[in-house]
Amino acid sequence: MNTPHVVVVMGVAGTGKTTVGPLLAARLGVPYAEGDDFHPAANIARMSAGIPLTDEDRWPWLDAVGAWAEGRAGLGGVVSCSALKRSYRDRLRAAAPGLVFVHLTGDRALIADRMAHRRGHFMPTALLDSQFAALQPLQADEAGVDVDVEGGPDQIAERAAAALAARSEATSR
Repeated sequence: MNTPHVVVVMGVAGTGKTTVGPLLAARLGVPYAEGDDFHPAANIARMSAGIPLTDEDRWPWLDAVGAWAEGRAGLGGVVSCSALKRSYRDRLRAAAPGLVFVHLTGDRALIADRMAHRRGHFMPTALLDSQFAALQPLQADEAGVDVDVEGGPDQIAERAAAALAARSEATSR
């Protein structure tokens, strides 16, 4: 990518945003921010208790992620953020125009299996169905790429970097 973009690594819980995000940032030579770190404590408590967040719960979190992205404009960066709905991505873009999204996608059974085997994360597998129900995939007018989560983290990050480079080349023509 010629100009350093701010990239949002998005997708449902368990797709590997927290694992792939830093690997992608290293490949792009930009800083990484963990989107979960922007959640207020009340959001973490709700999710830990198996209670899905409402849109009202998410707005302050999205605003905090958007503020980080705005601060990285022209410098580049990678931030993880589920960004499940178009309205969430629109809110992020309102704060930081020019965002590019990497949507990590995959088979529900694979994602559920990965969630069941991870340790120390507040998001229970029980909320995966609510994540898929809320998911609105990237639309044609949104800057971004879809990347399948099959394989290991390094493979996924490499596919993401290649897809971003191809997208950047195609849009610069």
